[in-house]
Amino acid sequence: MVVADAHLGAADPSGEDAFLAFLDIVPSLGDSLLLAGDIYDFWFTYKRLIPRHCIRVTSRIVELARRLPVLMIGGNHDRWGEAFWGAETGVTFHPRQLRFAIGDRAVLAMHGDGVHTEHRVATILNRVLDSHATMAVFAALPSAVGFRVAKSLGHDPAFAAAHPELVDLAVTRQAAWAERLLQDDPSIGTLVMAHTHRAALREVAPQRWYVNPGAWLHDRRYATVDASGVDLATFA
Repeated sequence: MVVADAHLGAADPSGEDAFLAFLDIVPSLGDSLLLAGDIYDFWFTYKRLIPRHCIRVTSRIVELARRLPVLMIGGNHDRWGEAFWGAETGVTFHPRQLRFAIGDRAVLAMHGDGVHTEHRVATILNRVLDSHATMAVFAALPSAVGFRVAKSLGHDPAFAAAHPELVDLAVTRQAAWAERLLQDDPSIGTLVMAHTHRAALREVAPQRWYVNPGAWLHDRRYATVDASGVDLATFA
């Protein structure tokens, strides 16, 4: 199972309730779960605390990781969590990308931000937020100040609604980048990306797929990947 872009903490509370219901049935849907970035609209692991918002989802993920493999990659909103997820919860976490196998199928998973040209503001912001200096400064801030800053930089659905042409361009560029990577690296059986909030599924070569599960935030979308293929689904 693959799910991404829930932006919990900024989304309507019903999104969190639905996500909890989804996590409840994950063991009946598949034998592992990939959280492909921006599950939280903000996450930063401080030295002695973690974000309190959406604590029910956090505890459910940790509980689920005791029952089946849970993998997580960071998105541009929740990349700074390795000290918690990777060290304390049983979740396999990487801030950028993970490679793993499903049967004989080799999977490469990444969130998708920063891999192709985005609009200028997003590019600058991503570079600033990804710098070690920025993370060091943020870690030194009082948590109340940090959360206030994060809220000002959170997901803005109004911007995407007002600029659909930018979203369309990002979708096109991501798909083209994904297809080139799959053509250049035949070892990848399935490439998982997210970030654009648009579901996509393309069989670039026989039994070699590019998939974007879409955004849980908007449509409760997710994807399934197994040894036989890849599918898109909607949680009801």
